[in-house]
Amino acid sequence: MLKFDFNNMTEKFIGSEGFTDAELAALAPEARKAHEAFGKMRGTGMTAWADLPYNQDAIADDIIATAAEVRKNFDNFVVLGIGGSALGPIAVFTALCHFRYNDLPAGKRGVKFFVEDNVDPERMAALLDVIDVKRTMFNVITKSGATSETMSQYLIISDILKKAVGKDWNKHIIATTSESKGNLIKLAKKEGFKTFYIPDGVGGRFSELCPVGLLPAAVLGIDIKGLLKGAADMDKACADGDMFRNSALMAAALQYGAMKKGKNVSVMMPYADSLKFMADWYCQLWGESLGKAVDLDGKVVNAGQTPVKALGVTDQHSQVQLYTEGPFDKVITIIGVEKFRTDVTIADGAEEFPDVNFLCGHTMGELINTERVATEYALTRSKHMNNTVLLPEVNAETVGQLLMFFQLQTAYCGAMLNIDTFNQPGVEEGKNATYALFERKGYEAKKAELDAAPKKEAAYII
Repeated sequence: MLKFDFNNMTEKFIGSEGFTDAELAALAPEARKAHEAFGKMRGTGMTAWADLPYNQDAIADDIIATAAEVRKNFDNFVVLGIGGSALGPIAVFTALCHFRYNDLPAGKRGVKFFVEDNVDPERMAALLDVIDVKRTMFNVITKSGATSETMSQYLIISDILKKAVGKDWNKHIIATTSESKGNLIKLAKKEGFKTFYIPDGVGGRFSELCPVGLLPAAVLGIDIKGLLKGAADMDKACADGDMFRNSALMAAALQYGAMKKGKNVSVMMPYADSLKFMADWYCQLWGESLGKAVDLDGKVVNAGQTPVKALGVTDQHSQVQLYTEGPFDKVITIIGVEKFRTDVTIADGAEEFPDVNFLCGHTMGELINTERVATEYALTRSKHMNNTVLLPEVNAETVGQLLMFFQLQTAYCGAMLNIDTFNQPGVEEGKNATYALFERKGYEAKKAELDAAPKKEAAYII
């Protein structure tokens, strides 16, 4: 089970910038109230994600069988999605597959894996340069079937498939979407696509433990039942309303308290390349969930904490200078791994250079973990808030634990902030403006609003 070390958030370790015992005690009732509030809404509205570790077994069997057929009949598997439909699959792929997976010889891997999570035309052209569509399965992921980016990709790919494959083009597409509404489910039924369903109460950023994430993972040979078990184990470990017995609740309370102290930046810094994209996934989860203009009482609060991604050791040579000597406006969360799945010994060969020779005979695993501990020390010595999530090793179960830990932390923190953690009105505003600029029917009022906006003047230099 992962461990959460919050010592370096306290006055005992970082002095006046840290929480006193009295401040922690004052947070405890608010944390308990948040735990109770989330418990009451759990499984309702947009909180169905909390039950995914317990209700996906039958679906997982279907997914595993489908994944085996994909591996048997195709060379490539391409996810067409954006936001949570892409970030989760990328994070789990990177965590649990070979670091150079697509570059391995065919006999040492399964199908090649690609995630097309943007609409840059050069990106689409580049994908088509490296895959044979006749040997490719495309997984189109959008709950509404109206996501402009994903559906534009679908239209491009379906047209190419029809021309390249003919009448069997539909066998190259798996749809992951809503069972009851939206455009994609209608297309799936019309065209005969294999389909998996996103539960109604699961939003994109909370969707990795449903078919959105489970299908790509299973195609890659990842133990998806292990992911679900790990998530369930973490959920059970967070059943207590006492934040001193619930790691995710403590993590939420500390971030909530830090925001009240003016620490409005949350840095996520894994010390493992396998977990690099967990920081990207976290940035959406934390930013989109907590960044809200009004609270549940309609009061303007402009809540939120800006998420920033970093990578240890790499960003010790870029960002850590700021984190140790810059403003006291950040909380740095480090993710460590106690035991790496493989290790490499640093060879002899620099006996005449004492400032290099001290490394010889040690391993790269020792080096990265020593540097992680050293960064914790440097941050603590400079009185900057930091905490560490420590995984015993990276495997399907611990990754499932990590996903659930951060999802629960986000839900608890949102409850403490008294906001709607699960909506995204700011995202919708941008979508609506896009529709209006394309003159989509039904968005005439928004187009008029855009047309009436002040026009840019020549405030740039050539």
